[in-house]
Amino acid sequence: MENVNISEEEMKKSNAIVSRITEYYTKRIVGQKNLQSSLLIALIANGHILVESVPGLAKTTAAKVLTESCGGKFSRIQCTPDLLPSDIVGTQTYNAKTAEFETKIGPVCANFVLLDEINRSSSKTQSAMLEAMQERQVSIGGEIFELPEIFVVIATQNPIEQEGTYLLSEAQQDRFIIKETITYPTAEEEFEVLNRIENNAFEKSEKVVNLEHIKYLQDLCKKVYIDEAVKKYIVEIVQATREPSKVINAELAKYVTCGASTRASIAFMEASKAIALINGRAYVTPDDVKEVAQGVLRHRITLSFEAVADNVAVETVINAILYAVKAP
Repeated sequence: MENVNISEEEMKKSNAIVSRITEYYTKRIVGQKNLQSSLLIALIANGHILVESVPGLAKTTAAKVLTESCGGKFSRIQCTPDLLPSDIVGTQTYNAKTAEFETKIGPVCANFVLLDEINRSSSKTQSAMLEAMQERQVSIGGEIFELPEIFVVIATQNPIEQEGTYLLSEAQQDRFIIKETITYPTAEEEFEVLNRIENNAFEKSEKVVNLEHIKYLQDLCKKVYIDEAVKKYIVEIVQATREPSKVINAELAKYVTCGASTRASIAFMEASKAIALINGRAYVTPDDVKEVAQGVLRHRITLSFEAVADNVAVETVINAILYAVKAP
């Protein structure tokens, strides 16, 4: 299978750009290969990513490392319960000298926005990001301000510490093209972290690509070929999340209270194209769809309280659906 829209020369350039970013990442981050892939998918698809793990597993560091490798404008917003929407989006201030109101754009106007511990900000503040993430614009005092063409939100959250936190709404979570969960490193990886810290191996380096390279990848990603059969496969998976009892056993299906939206199908297609490009291909395979399935669906399927009580993870449901739905 070959896509005539992407030449061999274009693929070589794409592979070189991806290789430079991944090399930079592996120099600064030990392990976390899944997070590396998810961050690259968000970057190439020009989407947003939600990263979840217990404290101290380099969520923030990984996000900063990715943005450092690309250059561009970077903003970090440390979310707290008293953070206001205007602290993120911006506000109007009165200038006594000119007797006029002046618009001050907030830190959201950047190429890469890191929302650290997003679930610590109030629901009102979280909702302030909805327009920015979906429409790629902000409204201040009735005036609309366009955000940069390359605009990626990297949000982190801690799932275990609930005091002073606010759960993200389903509408907010649906804006993230992918959600990645991070587990503890292996003993060997943790040993390597200690060695690198002792040898100052984590010092910041110069960027290895620029925003023009990222725009090139994003434009090329749109040209990646996806067959009708693979698109139908995506739709069947998403449909199965809405009526799981038709494809998986009733004992497991009963835990699902709400399936994925149409936005999940779009995210599936965009993420599959991105991972194909990362893997050096100009076309999407069913294996690409399976590779991104957990990241695309884990925050879009709602499980019942009974599932929590019975210790049933959303990943178990997704795996069962992938096993049941026949790939082309």
